[in-house]
Amino acid sequence: MATLLSAIETQARRHLVETTASFWSSAELIDIINLGIKDLWRDVVDLKQEHFLVIDTTSVSLAADTATLTNVPTTVHKVYLIEPRDLTTNSTNRGLVFKPLDYNHPTFQGARSRADIDPSNDIIYYAITGAGSPVAAPTITIAPQVNSAVNLTFVYVPTQGALVATDIVPIPGEADQALIAWTVAFARAKEQEDRSPDASWMVVYATEKQHLLQSLGVRQLQEPSYAEAMFEAFW
Repeated sequence: MATLLSAIETQARRHLVETTASFWSSAELIDIINLGIKDLWRDVVDLKQEHFLVIDTTSVSLAADTATLTNVPTTVHKVYLIEPRDLTTNSTNRGLVFKPLDYNHPTFQGARSRADIDPSNDIIYYAITGAGSPVAAPTITIAPQVNSAVNLTFVYVPTQGALVATDIVPIPGEADQALIAWTVAFARAKEQEDRSPDASWMVVYATEKQHLLQSLGVRQLQEPSYAEAMFEAFW
């Protein structure tokens, strides 16, 4: 069963020997829990097992005669896939493929010089620029441009926003103990003269985090994983 942030706070308070808020306010501990969630989130994302993948089939589009995508979500951390929303046999966008490429790549430069294309049976290159979330939505520049609008499926990994006490812990793989250790460690920093987190509890956190990431490393066990050979697609 999913755990609420309030439950993490309650369990952390037991270790702090303060079941009723006094020295540490609830808001203070929830802020610390949020930082722990973001720390775990970064490493879970790096496993590349798509625990947080979002498939957006309603928002993003490419307008005619335009060099950037429209309505890119402000929460984008990593772009996973861009493709036409309609992939059916009779689609006017059949055969249209979006491929990532550096903006200064010679192929991208050549694509920018092309006249607007009919959006089917062709390749559109895209480059991701800008800070991205949480600063703002990234700018996704494309080339060549198209002569008619294309609705897109936009697949991405979002950043982790701030949560409140009534929200559930969004980290998979039974992360409760790691978050409790993080919360106690950083809460006890308030007791330290140098405001450093408690070293013993940080060791507990590091151990729990390592075990968590190990357990999340492979999402399917039906078939073994293989690395694709160089040029395998052309065999």
